[in-house]
Amino acid sequence: MSTKFEVRGLFYESNGYKLRKNLDIKRIGAELNDPDLMAVMMNPGSSYPLDEINNNTVPSEKEPDNTQQQIMKVMDVAALNYARILNLSDLRTPDSSELYRFLKSEKSSEVEYSIFSPNRKSEREQLFVNGTPVIFGWGVNQALVPLAKQAIEALCINNPLGILKSNTRYSYYHPLPRIYAKQLEWVQHVTSQISRTANAAAF
Repeated sequence: MSTKFEVRGLFYESNGYKLRKNLDIKRIGAELNDPDLMAVMMNPGSSYPLDEINNNTVPSEKEPDNTQQQIMKVMDVAALNYARILNLSDLRTPDSSELYRFLKSEKSSEVEYSIFSPNRKSEREQLFVNGTPVIFGWGVNQALVPLAKQAIEALCINNPLGILKSNTRYSYYHPLPRIYAKQLEWVQHVTSQISRTANAAAF
């Protein structure tokens, strides 16, 4: 997939924390100004800029990780050219348990780490493209529920793409489950949702 798409993220620093505001995945050669797919994930993980500029005003190229490869697979099957990923948390950490500890700690008040915060509404409105299909896929850990609730209420999406955990309102399965068969199932499920949405819009 990395031969078909290029990946760029906007990396920044705040109060000593390394963060990423958004990530864009574009099909190489595609001429689109606005995304035709949006996705809301958990956090940037171990994402880093290849130019090693951690506090930039323009997007930097990065290597796609396995989660982003899942999004690329969806894009490829659905013939989409430009996806933008926002996260519940901008904090860059590869260890999800470290993120959960951060969210519960007093340190979380030191930085405005979520683009879904009311204080970052203008930033969010600049980056989020209404009227495009939106994938929810931040995972099902309970520590994420307050942020997930905030994001869902901020976006007001009627029919998000993704797999909602049974008997929950805010827990959407991550695109990259540990079991490979589940990874294939996630891609198939989301591409089927996109197809149904497109067909419904055609009538």
